[in-house]
Amino acid sequence: MATQHPDNANAPYWEKDGDGFVSTREEIRECQSAFQDLNCQEFMWDWEGKHVDEAVIDRMFHTHYKFFKKYQLGKNIFLTFRLPNIWREKGYALARAMMSILTAENFARDLKFHSPPLFEVILPFTDKAEKIIYLQKIFTKLANFKCKLFNESCRFNYINIWPLFESTADLIGSRKLLDRYLDLHIKTYKRKPEYFRPHIARSDPALNSGIVPAVVAGKIALSEFYRFGKDNDIKIFPAIGVGTLPFRGSLSPERINDFINEYPGIRTAYIQSAFRYDFPLIQVKKAIKRLNKELPKTTPIFYDKKEIKEVSMVCDIFTAPYRKTIGAIADSINQLSKQVPSRRERKLHIGLFGYSRGIGKKKLPRAIPFTAVLYSLGIPPEFIGTGRGLRELEKSGIKLEKYYHNFKKDIVLAGKFLNKENLAWLADHKNGWQGIKADVDILEKCLKIKFGQKTKSDFAHYAISSKILKLWNAKKSISKEIISSGKIRKSLG
Repeated sequence: MATQHPDNANAPYWEKDGDGFVSTREEIRECQSAFQDLNCQEFMWDWEGKHVDEAVIDRMFHTHYKFFKKYQLGKNIFLTFRLPNIWREKGYALARAMMSILTAENFARDLKFHSPPLFEVILPFTDKAEKIIYLQKIFTKLANFKCKLFNESCRFNYINIWPLFESTADLIGSRKLLDRYLDLHIKTYKRKPEYFRPHIARSDPALNSGIVPAVVAGKIALSEFYRFGKDNDIKIFPAIGVGTLPFRGSLSPERINDFINEYPGIRTAYIQSAFRYDFPLIQVKKAIKRLNKELPKTTPIFYDKKEIKEVSMVCDIFTAPYRKTIGAIADSINQLSKQVPSRRERKLHIGLFGYSRGIGKKKLPRAIPFTAVLYSLGIPPEFIGTGRGLRELEKSGIKLEKYYHNFKKDIVLAGKFLNKENLAWLADHKNGWQGIKADVDILEKCLKIKFGQKTKSDFAHYAISSKILKLWNAKKSISKEIISSGKIRKSLG
């Protein structure tokens, strides 16, 4: 599933102006290219916190008529809306999204294309089954009203709404929500869902709890999804939202084997902007081809109650030092995140159109600028709380790599971008950074490695991160340097 996550450092290969900023109008071209040029099977159209071309189906069918006549939306390839969560963001976009889905069905049928072209949506920050059913009921009422208003037969009044779990607690406790949803669905629609397609978030759990809790909680959720399907005879097709850097998921064209090994049972992987635009195009195509071929074949891992309890303990152990540190350095991150170049037409977070992330009373930027800032400083967020957490975990006897197979690989990869001199200066001059320095020291000792630069590109990144710290201290712009460093690490954030 190609997505609109704005984590690319380079300009898209298809972009004519080459500025790297993908406007709302350009997203139509981007979507069609993901299907035709990259052989992605699905594209996410994101209505959460950003401006959207509501006439997406009309424009695609008009602009690329021959392509979509041959490759039918909803049959051969798929477009899936990510809705705004109306319990966190005002519902203006929700009404427009639902009407877009309904009118797309009419338009496709009039063109004698497959109908409906859109039949699934994703609900971010899902925490209650009642919210899914509530939105499904709204869609049914709206569809029935539209048909009555325009005096047409109602062929399409049900939509699949898939939960996106975005906190470690919701991921680990997902089974309760699924059971409740099944009961409500049977009560409302007098049948079970034909299949279920839950989504696992990776960026926000990492943003709120650190890399280790984000990974292990996602693994438990994956197990719980399949156990739910097995117990209720429902087919399960889980999806996961992963970026290229370890902190946001570790799925890049260079690490397909590691990803498949980490997440067996995943049937859909998000292919975000950095994956598509920050690697050689031929490598991107080969990687997507492998994912399309191999993801359907992997066998999920089932964890028992004892193991779920262990993972809950792991999350608690690693979350505590992470949050303590983030709370202390949040003001610096927020200050620098304003200089991360925009890649999409985001709405302002002013209470009506969006919602910020946060830990306690501290607000944080979204995961991509958060990650971009720390990597650009030479302080990869993978380290935050991880050393102290690992030292504490050793006392419990729990083996982390039982639940996080690529732990050492991910930390070593992040370590290439560590600027120890920057970290030492920050630890000496600013509050909160001392804990990260301790994390690095502990990880080097426990893993018996030395983090640092080895290749020419590693040293180039190191030099830019040193410059960024100096510019920050001089109160000068760092936007260009953030882009330059992002191109080296092959992701903005």
